[in-house]
Amino acid sequence: MTITTCIFDAYGTLFDVAAAARQAAAEPGRENLAESWPALAEHWRLKQLQYSWLRAVTGAHDSFWTVTQDGLDWALEKTDLDGDPELRERLLALYWELQCYPEVPKMLHALKEAGKATAILSNGSPDMLDGAVRSAGIADVLDDVLSVESVGVFKPHATVYDLVEKRFGCDRSHVLFVSSNGWDAAAATGYGFTTAWVNRAGDPVDRLPWTPDHVLADLAGITDLAAG
Repeated sequence: MTITTCIFDAYGTLFDVAAAARQAAAEPGRENLAESWPALAEHWRLKQLQYSWLRAVTGAHDSFWTVTQDGLDWALEKTDLDGDPELRERLLALYWELQCYPEVPKMLHALKEAGKATAILSNGSPDMLDGAVRSAGIADVLDDVLSVESVGVFKPHATVYDLVEKRFGCDRSHVLFVSSNGWDAAAATGYGFTTAWVNRAGDPVDRLPWTPDHVLADLAGITDLAAG
């Protein structure tokens, strides 16, 4: 089936979620982060995801910014860094300007040159996503940035994936959905999208009812997948 529309998860897929902790650790006076920042980043991301799932299951929706702060607070306590409020504020500030992965701009430009529609579909709040997109300089190669805030529930709820067809007027069979989260790519497969899991860490495939159609080490191969 011809791919007309390429949809990307944001955090961990286009934007490097470890960048905030890594950048903070490199700043003067942050010696306490020199060794612990990888663990902090991992705990932060895991709790951010877990809290989004729990809120989706229980119907206790809140903004992704709230979930992000809650995840960081847990991670700071877990790594014995919760006694530094200035560090917390710095990490949160850096999250608004996350770096994109190196291959992202070239890949998105190639998709646009090939005539594909491109968009983000993310759990992120609109203002958070706007900050990340502007910081990465990729606004001109995205047709839209879709946030779950318009439906009030986090992925992988099907109503989130519905946003793509509503926005672009395309059948789901013409959509290539790309995520660095195996569970997200799997759920999108079950929904009916063609999917690509960007498995940067080389993790095993999640044991779910569906599996991603394609597994890639990074985003460099997306253009070829979209071309069919």
